Amino acid sequence: MSTTTTITKPAPIIEGSLTAFLKSIDKLGAGAIPAGGFKGIDTSKYDPKVAAQDALQTQAAKAAAGLGSLTGPDAYKAFMSPYQQEVIDTTLAEFDRNQTIQDIGMRDQAIAAGAYGGGREGVMAAESARNAAASRAQLQAQLLNQGFQQAQQAASQDLANQQGLGGYQSQLGQQQQAFAQAKLDAAQIAAKEKQFQPFTQLGLIGQQLAQIQPGAFPTQTVGTAAVAPSSSPMSQFLGGAAGIAGIGGKLGLFG
Repeated sequence: MSTTTTITKPAPIIEGSLTAFLKSIDKLGAGAIPAGGFKGIDTSKYDPKVAAQDALQTQAAKAAAGLGSLTGPDAYKAFMSPYQQEVIDTTLAEFDRNQTIQDIGMRDQAIAAGAYGGGREGVMAAESARNAAASRAQLQAQLLNQGFQQAQQAASQDLANQQGLGGYQSQLGQQQQAFAQAKLDAAQIAAKEKQFQPFTQLGLIGQQLAQIQPGAFPTQTVGTAAVAPSSSPMSQFLGGAAGIAGIGGKLGLFG
C-alpha cells in the first residue's frame, strides 16, 4: 500500500522574507532574553528627568528671603536723606535769626515807650520766648516727619520694585526651566525610541507579512509515494516451485 506525504511550503517569492524575518526574531530574542532574564532593553537609558531651577529662579528666591528687611519698623532708616539734618539745622538757624530780629524789635519798642525793664515788658518777653520755642519745636517736628514720610514712601516703592523684579525673574526662570524640561523630555523619547527601534522595526515587518492573504501567491506542494516492499528469496522460491509443479502436472511429469 502506497502512502503520500504532502508538504506545503510558502511561495518562493516570500519564503526568503519569512526566513530572514524569523532569523532576525531569533537573534533579537537571544540577545533580549538571555538565561538570566529580560535584559535587552536598558530602561535606565530613558529614565524621566526633571530640569533644575533656572539661575533666575534661585536668584529671585534668594532676593525674596531678604525682603523682610524692607518691611520692619526700621526699614525707613536706609532711605532717610543724608542731607536731612543739614536741612533741619539750616531751617532752625533761619528761624532763630528771625526770632532774634523780632526780639530786638520788641525791645526797641519797649525802650521807646519807656517800659524797658518793667514788669509788663518782662511778661511780653517771656511770652514771646515761649511762643518762639513752641514754634521752633513744631517746625523741627514737621521737618523730621516730612523726612520720615519721604523715607517710608521710598521704602515702600523699593519693596514694590523688588517684588516686581522678583516676579519677572521668577516668570522668566520658569520659562527657561520649561524649555530645559522640554529638551530633557525630547531626549528621553529619543533614547526610548532607540532602545525599542529593533523591536519596532521587526514589528512593522511582521505586520506587513501578516497582511499577505493565503492564496495570494501559489504554494509549492511536494509529494512522495511509498515504495512497495520487495519479496523475500523464500517466497520467490516457493512461487517459482509452484509454477514448475503446475507446468509438470500439465505435462504428466509427476504421475
